[in-house]
Amino acid sequence: MRLKLTPRDTIFFDLLTESAQHLVVGANLLRELLSAPRSERKAIFQRINEAENQADEVTHTIMRRLDQTFVTPFDRDDIYRLASGLDDCIDFMEEAADLIVLYKLGDLPARISDQIDVLQRAAELTAAAMPRLRGMKGMAEYWVEINRLENQADKSYRKLLVQLFDAATDVFQLMKLREVVDKLENAADAFERVANIVETIALKES
Repeated sequence: MRLKLTPRDTIFFDLLTESAQHLVVGANLLRELLSAPRSERKAIFQRINEAENQADEVTHTIMRRLDQTFVTPFDRDDIYRLASGLDDCIDFMEEAADLIVLYKLGDLPARISDQIDVLQRAAELTAAAMPRLRGMKGMAEYWVEINRLENQADKSYRKLLVQLFDAATDVFQLMKLREVVDKLENAADAFERVANIVETIALKES
């Protein structure tokens, strides 16, 4: 058991929790964008972009705080990696939404909904896990479930690619859709990386 003899700045727990809450907002807006008529998607994307900008601000605050804090709650490199990982999650979701709007895509393949389901659940689990970093108790269920969800996302991704290629009649449309599903897969991978970082932190602190 590591001895903690000096005061530690606990603001990092609050900031990481705030960052993860933006992921929930982003994932839910992504679901809203997916089911919206094309004419309404730009406005929804602007809200996703706003959530991404707010998440960026939190990340920058964490980085500045790291430079100013001598004793951190846990390894400062792990805080940096965790903050960056959370930021990656919403970045990929925002990029997917941006491509849907920029490419003026119409009806999207139904299996994309499976990818969004995974991202919404992963965002909820991640947001619930961040406050529990304070005590590092009962965290294993979080990263185990995230890993299961990422495996589910991989299967959905492969099935979706097969569907896209089987149904393709326009190579340019295929390329556009492939970019979107790749970004959504990247987001699922990013959530798994966050869970792996949390597992590493928990093992170090145990």
